[in-house]
Amino acid sequence: MIKIAAVCSTGVGSSMMVDMNMQSIIGKWELDDQVESTHMDMGSANYDAADHFFVGRDLKDAAEDRLGDKVTVLESIIDQDELAEKLKNFLKDQGIM
Repeated sequence: MIKIAAVCSTGVGSSMMVDMNMQSIIGKWELDDQVESTHMDMGSANYDAADHFFVGRDLKDAAEDRLGDKVTVLESIIDQDELAEKLKNFLKDQGIM
């Protein structure tokens, strides 16, 4: 099971919205048994908390400093097409799609 996480500064606003969108996309792709998503604040995000992290561009530098190469930056946290494309690219790299 791959664990992905949406991260924002407080863990209750934008990350929750992105997490809900990721869950919807994962469900549409029928990958619920292979991919688990969650959300968290930047303070809780550490390298071992998830296999990959999705963050808004406002947290790009902080996330990359803290989480290294396990970060995908979203230019727009409300653009579901961008999220789906970047999620698909990550899952392809993991051999899931």
